[in-house]
Amino acid sequence: MMKALFRLTAWTLAIALVVLPVAAVLNGWIGGERWPMRHLRVSGEFHLVTDQQVRDTVLPNVGKGYFAVNLEQVRKNIAGLPWVKQVDVRKRWPDRLEVTVTEYKPLARWGEKKLLAENGEIFAIPKNATFKLPLFEGQEDNASEMMSFYSYAKPLFLTMGLQVQSIRMSARGSWSLTLSDGLEIEVGRGEPQQRLARFARLMPQIKNDEPNRQLQRADLRYTNGFALSWKQAQGKSEVANNLQQGST
Repeated sequence: MMKALFRLTAWTLAIALVVLPVAAVLNGWIGGERWPMRHLRVSGEFHLVTDQQVRDTVLPNVGKGYFAVNLEQVRKNIAGLPWVKQVDVRKRWPDRLEVTVTEYKPLARWGEKKLLAENGEIFAIPKNATFKLPLFEGQEDNASEMMSFYSYAKPLFLTMGLQVQSIRMSARGSWSLTLSDGLEIEVGRGEPQQRLARFARLMPQIKNDEPNRQLQRADLRYTNGFALSWKQAQGKSEVANNLQQGST
């Protein structure tokens, strides 16, 4: 009985002598000075996140040495930075930590509190963010379709020096947009791209015919043309009920 107890005690001490030093190194109790983390390499295409932000976030996690660095904790801390979409963290023996950062690339504002990224993801607007982006309004399930329509509409007005300032898609699938000069365009549902392209082709001619008036609204929801509303120089609205032909 005594021999068995002695053997158990001896084995316990032997295991402890092996496990405790390993645990001490992994938890940073010892070894931080012997195996320090000396180098940090940050890579990836990012512009809204700064290299210094990443370094300041990593620094508190590497003071206890190479073996004590908790990669998952480092990843979570960096992922909590504004604009960060994805983070990859790796250790390289003997003293290097490698961090790869992928950030969101905002394409448009999504409503008042969110942004739409170029890959179609919708995320919350980071605190104190300032930017000039077009406004998208619609259902989140239609984000991809709205991005496609915006990509189609944008170049149609660039030759006139105009930008698409906002784009809306109703629950019923009806499109409307606003240009940078304030012109509101009601496109409708059926064949919206063809309707918009036809109007964009005629828009320079329409403006040349009415050089002293500014277009305020264009309703394209007609089979063979569109209705126009004008804004007078004094700021008063003037509605034209006559139907403009939508063919050249």
